[in-house]
Amino acid sequence: MESKTTVLPQEKNETELDNPWQVVLFNDESHSFDEVILQIQKAAGYSLERAFELTMRVHTSGKAMIYVGSKDECEKVADILKQIQLIVLVEKT
Repeated sequence: MESKTTVLPQEKNETELDNPWQVVLFNDESHSFDEVILQIQKAAGYSLERAFELTMRVHTSGKAMIYVGSKDECEKVADILKQIQLIVLVEKT
């Protein structure tokens, strides 16, 4: 007699379940490109090139997703961006 083995789906760890969050940065006329670039670098740890690319995307599109991670990570990034009164939104994707 053949025995049947039931394979249960793998449980997702907390990180996988908590990662569909993003930080959206909105364009404004109050900050210089340099201010935004430096603050993105500070908040997300990106290179100068990546921060410049994202700043350009915000400028040309009016807004851009600049970070994806857990809710806590996104809130930390957003808090750093808000230090200079940048307009941000943390939302579930």
